Amino acid sequence: MFVHILAATGVLAVLTMVPGPDMAVVTKRAIASGWLDGLRTVGGIAAGLLLWGVLTVVGLAAVLAASATAYTVVKLAGAAYLGFLGVQALVRSRRGRPVTAAGPAAPSGNPWRTGLISNVFNPKIAVFYTGLLPTLTPPGVPPHLGMALLVLVHAALTLVWLGGYVLVLAKARAFFERPSVRRAMDRVTGVVLIGFGVEVATSGS
Repeated sequence: MFVHILAATGVLAVLTMVPGPDMAVVTKRAIASGWLDGLRTVGGIAAGLLLWGVLTVVGLAAVLAASATAYTVVKLAGAAYLGFLGVQALVRSRRGRPVTAAGPAAPSGNPWRTGLISNVFNPKIAVFYTGLLPTLTPPGVPPHLGMALLVLVHAALTLVWLGGYVLVLAKARAFFERPSVRRAMDRVTGVVLIGFGVEVATSGS
């Protein structure tokens, strides 16, 4: 069983490191308002994973994954939210607000809530959890318990990976606080977030 859990952890680690909307949201927040808000955003994302995990264990995520209407509603809401964050970043880059002695101007909104919403409105997590987790569940363990364990592993991997990523960004804070660099990063993350929003909106179930 230990070997099976280790293999499942490896699969989850690879999937966690694949760049996606979560990383784009974290990048935007960490660069705009510092490493602490970046870590809070990561915490919100992890909370979103745990929420999806609870829904998966009780079977509600399977209903969402199987219902075309529910899936469409959630994915369009998620796409709209990612698009909103992207447009917000582009608008900020056009304003060209300089970094003052008080520090960079922080984006509005609670960072933890930003991470949570971006993750909760990603229906692909429901499909991922209901479609993949059962195949990774260790043999000899009750399915619900096994999936709950893997959700905790995935949340922990996400905290470590994205948390480490935020700290790396913090090391280069002086570089990212240059007005020209901040404007460029706002534009890049804005376009990336909008791109992910379009990808989510046009993806199939």
